[in-house]
Amino acid sequence: MKIPQGDLDVLAVGEVLVDFISTEETDWLRNAYTFRKYQGGSPANIAVYVGKLGGQAAIAAKTGIGAMGQFIKSELQRAGVITDYLVMDHRVHTSVVFVSRTARTADFEAFRSGDFMLEPSEISEEAIERARVIHASTWALSREPCRSAVERAFQVARKQGKIISLDPNYSPAIWPDYREGMEVLRRLLSYATITKPSRDDAARIFGRDRPAEEYIRLFHEMGPEIVVFTMGADGVLLSSQGSITHIPARPIRAVDATGAGDSFWAGFLVALLDGNPLERCALFAREIVERKLTTVGPLPDNIDRQKVYDRVDAAVQAIEGEPKG
Repeated sequence: MKIPQGDLDVLAVGEVLVDFISTEETDWLRNAYTFRKYQGGSPANIAVYVGKLGGQAAIAAKTGIGAMGQFIKSELQRAGVITDYLVMDHRVHTSVVFVSRTARTADFEAFRSGDFMLEPSEISEEAIERARVIHASTWALSREPCRSAVERAFQVARKQGKIISLDPNYSPAIWPDYREGMEVLRRLLSYATITKPSRDDAARIFGRDRPAEEYIRLFHEMGPEIVVFTMGADGVLLSSQGSITHIPARPIRAVDATGAGDSFWAGFLVALLDGNPLERCALFAREIVERKLTTVGPLPDNIDRQKVYDRVDAAVQAIEGEPKG
């Protein structure tokens, strides 16, 4: 894959919001009574994680101007994310989501206001020109006008030869009109260079109990040339140019799965932009997601990227040193 030029590694487009994550560990939000406030939203999380790995990321999204919007902006800036393209609009409130803290898939309830009000005219072509990767998630596609804003960003990015990354994290809780969701997702995935569905995402989109290889084929048919299929404890399948490679997961004690997929994706994109082959990108991302799963709350700042690569090399050497059959 040719890596485009730009002084921004990733431009994340779409939702940025406030996550209120339960301090109690519970699979069900109804059992949670106390919460802690975090900056959230999948694309914004990826921008933050890219920054923590030493990359340059920016966010194009919308918040209100009140306390929650100010909190988001300060948290993004503290993580080194460029907020020049963050729109703070006095006419909207900042979106918030209440989330259960769990080692499995989190239960959540969203109260949306500002995030989906991002207009196509508020997408900066300068930002797209500066970026090497344009990233968005399905959440941002679920309502207008943000849907059209993301599509415009993808159209401009395609003309400029950028890597386009779309997370197909469809959820009926956010987008109850399944038929509309699939029509829009199919159209937006036709722009994408790369996509990262989880097994749960694939089941919600295509139905349960299909083989992983069939899910991967269906995603390729929508357009992306690279499919990174994450399967939790069963590892990751990388699919590109007709070849599928399995990257196994390692046993860990997970304490907080919130944002795990975003940490994996940020790690993968950073390694990809460093010029690594896909397998090494996945091994790098595995190191990052393991650190996230074993950390309550966000990852620490200023992760030493070279030390992560050193752990990747050590893992590869250990595998190569194992006796064969």
